[in-house]
Amino acid sequence: CKLIRPLRLSLQLGTGEKLDLYSWLCMSLLFSTLWGQATPQCPDSCHCAWETATVLCSDAGLREIPEGIPPETVSLHLERNYIRNIPESTFSHLVHLRDLYLSHNRIDSLSSGALRHLGPDLRLLDLSHNQLRQASREEFGSTRAKTRLYHNPWHCDCTLQELMETLNLEPETVNGIICESSVRGEHAGQPLVKLLDSGVNFCSLQRKTTDVAMLVTMFVWFFMVIVYVVYYVRQNQAEARRHLEYLKSLPSPRKTPTETDTLSTGF
Repeated sequence: CKLIRPLRLSLQLGTGEKLDLYSWLCMSLLFSTLWGQATPQCPDSCHCAWETATVLCSDAGLREIPEGIPPETVSLHLERNYIRNIPESTFSHLVHLRDLYLSHNRIDSLSSGALRHLGPDLRLLDLSHNQLRQASREEFGSTRAKTRLYHNPWHCDCTLQELMETLNLEPETVNGIICESSVRGEHAGQPLVKLLDSGVNFCSLQRKTTDVAMLVTMFVWFFMVIVYVVYYVRQNQAEARRHLEYLKSLPSPRKTPTETDTLSTGF
């Protein structure tokens, strides 16, 4: 207001009253400042629709989750970017979030608890068309949102099976969850759900594999013990033979004349 102090003009109001132009400009500046502070700020490279609490960051060339996402956000679009991972607690402040779109990125890892703090209001979680190979229940937490995980190069094992049994997978896309690799090679290229429906149990396979590994380890340990015992016995036998040969090689002691006379005369 100090900059506009020289403008001491007056405005004629309809009732004949006058309003000082200086006061009017100061009030306008104050209101605009307060309005700017009250209005949420939209993250860089994103577009925000405040009337629907939607944040649009699609096709923005992002390589990480942008900072400054308004906590009032209900729908967050981050699809078709270059995001590679999701740090822990990234969305913990978005307590009103209902729809989270992360498809068509390069996400290949989820930090422990990355999605654990998503609020109970979450309805849709889209992680399709990424580079995810492994994921666990700890990373998703207790979310009951409809989840899309198709078109990822999944490695099918017990951990993934347990995750599939926990999540609320979208029925229309569940057959798109394909095992690119697995603990057994013959399952590669097949839909995970069909394998589970056919009776394949990756957890039992893992337990069998673990049992076999333990059996092999015990056998190797037992074999090494036997080898050591045999080596120890043979080594002692060799030492005993060498010692006996040494004793045989020593000259026998000669009898003295006194001893000979004593033996010949008796007592």
